[in-house]
Amino acid sequence: MRDVFIATLMDLAAKDPNIILITGDLGFGVLGQFEEKFPNQYFNSGVAEQNMTALAAGLALSGKTVFTYSIANFPTLRCLEQLRNDVCYHKANVIAVSIGGGFSYGGLGASHHATEDLAIMRALPNMHALVPSDTWEVEETTKFLSKGVGPGFLRLDKTLPKTLGDTPDSFSYGRARQLRNGSDATIVVAGGILEDAIVASQLLDERGISVRLLTMPSLSSIDMEAISDAINDTGALFTVEEHRVVGGLGSAIAEEALEAGLRPKIFRRFGIRGNDFVTDVGTQAYMKKAIGIDGQQLANDIYEALAQ
Repeated sequence: MRDVFIATLMDLAAKDPNIILITGDLGFGVLGQFEEKFPNQYFNSGVAEQNMTALAAGLALSGKTVFTYSIANFPTLRCLEQLRNDVCYHKANVIAVSIGGGFSYGGLGASHHATEDLAIMRALPNMHALVPSDTWEVEETTKFLSKGVGPGFLRLDKTLPKTLGDTPDSFSYGRARQLRNGSDATIVVAGGILEDAIVASQLLDERGISVRLLTMPSLSSIDMEAISDAINDTGALFTVEEHRVVGGLGSAIAEEALEAGLRPKIFRRFGIRGNDFVTDVGTQAYMKKAIGIDGQQLANDIYEALAQ
């Protein structure tokens, strides 16, 4: 996803000299071309994410649109106070780009597991929290955030899920995207976990279960029309995220649905459960399997839930 993000940002920066990229001393393998082509639109703040965010806020308040870039929790949780007070309070055009959502850096342990960020970032005032699930959504969310819409959070998986399903003419903030239709259950996802949800939906098809599949790239603005239709048409609603079940995609949908008087016959959030850190260490695929959100386990759990 990061390669697609950088390629899209380079296209945008070529047209708009006010677009700035700041790295926290990371990502040189993919950022080198940007630095070479746009030396006056690129800065390296060093390993100092709080300073990086404060610098970005100052540039944004001077008329720039600034993307800050680092891995996992560093451009978000490490500098949360600066994001809240310097960026969000002033509605500054600063976009915190987090590379490696979920367990992308699973082999580096809990410090690099981005598994609470969705809950925290979507709670910030004025924040546009975006979690693309495939390459098309990466391109479109990057373009959207470059238009001076205010504070942004762009959570990118380390993998490269290709564009999947039909694509609309353009991205609409706050709108879901339906990748397949179904009549028995709906799966809603955000992020690179989409690939596992696709596997699960295919396995369920083989068992005679028709699954509707939605992506929800805008976590700070849930598409309740799509959720309402899904509940009315399929009855069963399952959310899947590479994140704690507390405060993320599933929580956002549950909150909005209950307030709107919507009650699916079956509702379940798939993600990290329990009140402790995930202490396993391994590849992203290993980590997803360990907590039960790989495609096979999702299919089994959804099938059992529907059979009850």
